[in-house]
Amino acid sequence: MSPVGIGIIGAGVISREYLTNLATFPDVTVHIVADLFEDFAAARAAEFGIAASGGVQAALDHPDVEIIINLTTPAAHVEVATAAINAGKHVWSEKPFSLDRESGLGLLQAADVAGLRLGSAPDTFLGAGLQTARRMIERGDIGIPLTALTLVQSPGPESWHPNPAFLFQDGAGPLFDIGPYYLTALIQTFGSIAQVAAFGSTSRATRTIGSGPKAGEEFDVTVPSHVSALARFESGESSQSIFSFESPLIRQGFLEVTGTEATIAFPDPNRFDGDIRICAAGSEEWTSVPSVGSVASRGVGVLDMARAIREERPHRAPGSLAYHVLDAMVSIAESVETGQFVSVNSSTETVPSLPEDWDPTAATVC
Repeated sequence: MSPVGIGIIGAGVISREYLTNLATFPDVTVHIVADLFEDFAAARAAEFGIAASGGVQAALDHPDVEIIINLTTPAAHVEVATAAINAGKHVWSEKPFSLDRESGLGLLQAADVAGLRLGSAPDTFLGAGLQTARRMIERGDIGIPLTALTLVQSPGPESWHPNPAFLFQDGAGPLFDIGPYYLTALIQTFGSIAQVAAFGSTSRATRTIGSGPKAGEEFDVTVPSHVSALARFESGESSQSIFSFESPLIRQGFLEVTGTEATIAFPDPNRFDGDIRICAAGSEEWTSVPSVGSVASRGVGVLDMARAIREERPHRAPGSLAYHVLDAMVSIAESVETGQFVSVNSSTETVPSLPEDWDPTAATVC
């Protein structure tokens, strides 16, 4: 066997982080970087010593590429992924998987018919932090898990982001931009979400860009900038979540799971590492537990998919998981609009946790 061939479509900022990590994984080889703007692709390929660059079609046509990493804008995710499937390539996409249920289901069906794999960010749940927390729960450190609480609060990114308008419009907002990290971690803990209820609000109809060349420009806010959501899981447990761009107090990375014997505080679900804290029943003292495992970041989901292709096993961040997260977010948005409980009709299988000695820098397929 040989390393799995990779082609990247989308040479934006996030591609640098992917390429930095992929270069350390001997089980994959990046053959080409592509972009609508071919000069950007050429510059990124030269930066990392990638042999080829070009337009989107060049990556789709490359004979050595088995997986396309789709780093395009969210609105283009489904279009590019569909083109890759039609070209006979497996696909890994950045979040969100799609912007609506119809196109997401269509993408799942197209891959299934073609016998190809879909994977999607976030893959932070494969990092040492969340994997350690998951192993602790699985071995009974908190007893039987019952409930969870997540908090993501900030004033919003318009003060520092040079082009933040899209983060307050369809397909984004705090729910769709930040929610996937927390919902993925919750689903990996409790299983599929069965039902949601939510309220949303928008404190300001417009916001002002605070930095960069567009500083002072106003833009419209078209989605809720604060969402409070309840979720009931198929297994019977429940969670409460706040996703907000309306708080002067910043709270990020807050995810606690309470069990019959203890409460566990996860590291930031938007990161791959970090310590865990646990507080036993009857105590007010928190004990820190270091995370155990790989400290690699973006791209570990791609690596797991690549190894799974060679080993002919399921990969751990499949399209079905990403679609279920999308379905849950769309259902939360519908609950905000209707004021009703909304059933989440999709489900996803719980994937096995990573072994503690899982090593992305090991050569396992060649």
